[in-house]
Amino acid sequence: MATDTLKSKPGAQGGATGGLRRLLLDNGALTALIVLVVAMSALSGDFLTADNLLNVGVQAAVTAILAFGVTFVIVSAGIDLSVGSVAALSATVLAWSATEAGIPVALAVLLAVATGIVCGLVNGFLVSYGKLPPFIATLAMLSVARGLSLVISQGSPIAFPDSVSHLGDTLGGWLPVPVLVMVVMGLLTAFVLGRTYIGRSMYAIGGNEEAARLSGLRVKKQKLAIYAFSGLFAAAAGIVLASRLASAQPQAAQGYELDAIAAVVIGGASLAGGTGKASGTLIGALILAVLRNGLNLLSVSAFWQQVVIGVVIALAVLFDTVRRKAGATTPAAGASGGGNSGNKARQALTYVIAAVVAVAVVGATSLLHSGSSGADKPKIGLSLSTLNNPFFVQIRDGAEEEAKKLGVDLTVTDAQNDASQQANQLQNFTSGSLSAVVVNPVDSDAAGPSVRGANQAGIPVIAVDRGVNKADTSALVASDNVEGGALGAKALAEKLGGKGTIVILQGQAGTSASRERGAGFAEGLKAYPGIKVVAKQPADFDRTKGLDVMTNLLQAHPDIDGVFAENDEMALGAIKALGSKAGTSVQVVGFDGTPDGLKAVRAGTLYASVAQQPSELGRIAVRNALRAAEDEKVEKMVKVPVKVVTKENVAGFEG
Repeated sequence: MATDTLKSKPGAQGGATGGLRRLLLDNGALTALIVLVVAMSALSGDFLTADNLLNVGVQAAVTAILAFGVTFVIVSAGIDLSVGSVAALSATVLAWSATEAGIPVALAVLLAVATGIVCGLVNGFLVSYGKLPPFIATLAMLSVARGLSLVISQGSPIAFPDSVSHLGDTLGGWLPVPVLVMVVMGLLTAFVLGRTYIGRSMYAIGGNEEAARLSGLRVKKQKLAIYAFSGLFAAAAGIVLASRLASAQPQAAQGYELDAIAAVVIGGASLAGGTGKASGTLIGALILAVLRNGLNLLSVSAFWQQVVIGVVIALAVLFDTVRRKAGATTPAAGASGGGNSGNKARQALTYVIAAVVAVAVVGATSLLHSGSSGADKPKIGLSLSTLNNPFFVQIRDGAEEEAKKLGVDLTVTDAQNDASQQANQLQNFTSGSLSAVVVNPVDSDAAGPSVRGANQAGIPVIAVDRGVNKADTSALVASDNVEGGALGAKALAEKLGGKGTIVILQGQAGTSASRERGAGFAEGLKAYPGIKVVAKQPADFDRTKGLDVMTNLLQAHPDIDGVFAENDEMALGAIKALGSKAGTSVQVVGFDGTPDGLKAVRAGTLYASVAQQPSELGRIAVRNALRAAEDEKVEKMVKVPVKVVTKENVAGFEG
């Protein structure tokens, strides 16, 4: 059987102690996982609960399924950077086919799976017959698949069919279906690698491709199959992910290819090819999930979480490298012998010993938390869609200021504009001993299932800036994005005297803020027929992209009179591109009233910003969360006024 199981040198001490030592030394990833579980159990009393451990399994599922497919590619000395985009495309195809096109759900599922396989075959063809390096071929597919996902969905999430959404549910009210799918795909991976001709071919190609070719393997055709497997697993992961979110998100799974590759490498595979196994990949995915879950429960800063995860990944791989250099040897792929059954029995025994030791240590550490409740301060969790934007940073700052004032222990997480990551964070909050949760959804539909989980756990939820669909929130603290868009249209049109040409810089495709602000602006512009929109382009709420997109638009439309940007960051990028034209021949209107935006208003380069007072949003949200936790009456809708800030009224304004 093809394997990369490592054997210690002869002469290692025998018995249970020697077996445990060999297990830990020869399985670096397993050692790291055991250490992490023990550490998290000791540090957080909320970690070692049945609900939270199931959460870890659910949160590892999508990464693990993607990583199983990537394992095939890495074992054969390739790389696949497209799996995240292929997952999003497959889910989008399924949702669009079953809803917009009216195709039967069963056929739509097959079409989604076929989409993943076709993407994999294209990758394989480019690598095998096009002679492109795997990095370049799959990087191209990453862009193509993501673009097609946005084209099909028109940048907006598509509701997932109810019959398929059950993949995100639980069996018997406690066993998550994503975990079952992960286990099945893991067993399939182990079977393919260890018991099939194509699996043995993967190890042979990864070990020495030229030798494999000379030995009679049809390497080109094998690579087609290998990348097709990766596409198939990506499609399965996309379906599971969309099922959890109850919607197909065109921007879903961004960056997941890196997590998948990390899981495979942490699990003991070599990027040089020739080694790798399904169990190692599963352990790698669990390490990442345990890290993120535990750091959430420990209230570690969202920024420091990224640092810690990177360090742990590096240490896990470094440990494995040191262990290999210490003298462990790798048997040839497919090697078997008469003593194989004895080796398997000893390996099984060492796994049992490791499990017993881990359970004993974890049980002992969990006793440290029994009877010592730290519930003297109310705990509130705040999940923000992103902290890579001054507007949401101000919401956080206002929330932290109010929490300190009220004596509340506030945990802040950053979803990085990833609806799936936010779902994980909300699940972690639900597992913890929190009094209430405040959520600023990445997407209103995708946040629904996780918020319903908090509802079932009796934890009140406050939505801030954006609402949550198909779930119960105690209150929505928000300004009106649609009204703000209309105010922006009025301000720009009146400044231009009711006539002229303008361009619109749109936010991140699929987000409710971009949709609502754009809709409000379009509605407000109807009162000014002399204003003509000559171009609309997304710049993803990002200042650098705003600069680049505006620079490009100026090549086609050098004589525009105005710009509306759906946030201040893009407006500031546009001002940079416009140079001396900003505030003179071209008027720019932004949205949010961020500190940098207000400085530009004072300087006259930004004509106006529709200010939402984000700090006030954060303060009011925490205030209402505490009231809801204490069963006090809370208004269902709390409106924070928006106002158009220009040079005339910017003095003294606090965003």
